[in-house]
Amino acid sequence: MGEGSALRKRIISSVLMTSLVFLIIFFFPTWVFALLASALIGLSLHEFYAMAAKKGIFVYKHFGISAGMLVPVIVYLQRGTVGYVDLDAAFIVLACLFAFVLQFTRRDNSQALMSIAVTMMGLLYIGWFLSFFVKLKFLPDGPVLVTYLILVTKSSDIGAYFIGRRFGKKSLIPRISPSKTIEGTIGGFGTSVCVSMACATFLPAYLRGHVVVLGAFFGVLSQVGDLAESLLKRDCGVKDSGRKFSGFGGVLDMLDSLFFTAPIFYYYVVMLR
Repeated sequence: MGEGSALRKRIISSVLMTSLVFLIIFFFPTWVFALLASALIGLSLHEFYAMAAKKGIFVYKHFGISAGMLVPVIVYLQRGTVGYVDLDAAFIVLACLFAFVLQFTRRDNSQALMSIAVTMMGLLYIGWFLSFFVKLKFLPDGPVLVTYLILVTKSSDIGAYFIGRRFGKKSLIPRISPSKTIEGTIGGFGTSVCVSMACATFLPAYLRGHVVVLGAFFGVLSQVGDLAESLLKRDCGVKDSGRKFSGFGGVLDMLDSLFFTAPIFYYYVVMLR
């Protein structure tokens, strides 16, 4: 496949997926958004545990995927109730306990530490972190906050890709991702700040004075999230986490820049309100 053809497929996939997500955010009930988050978490965890398996690590795949998909559902069911508490955090504790119980049932004690650690890492890193999008959606102006977060975070990816492709010469961290350049990273950072500033008029009043800081913060976090997944893929010896989206790779490849931005933005907003 030629480079131009791959780029066209990447753009078409981006437009279609972005349109679908924004349609669900603004025009569908929150439970549909929670189910979308649950489905994306399930697909991402499937890819994450498949990478671990390629490295020879035994993981409790079915348990991890099922538990991860339940997290946004739990967030949805408890939100808006009287005396709300973070039951999703309690669920994570119970899931960790159950992972140990599963290990007790195995006859082989080898890889016990690695199996439990990787299973729980997937549940935290993917299942819990992405569930913060549902928490954001429940806040006042939730659809706007979710849309803003996605636009600013993903714009960093887009800026880094195109600017790095055009001007990139110096590798950022070649041992982790040879294709990522310092020029692309700076471009992604700048794009994130510009998009954040452009979105200022649509944000709640208490966030408008923070757009430069937030844009810079998300510009950094999105790059860290992308590099974090590249580090895991490099360790497991895979190029892409999967091949579900034309031009992108897997679901994990699509969402990696959002993992850290979602929970941090949620707490940032809650503290400011």
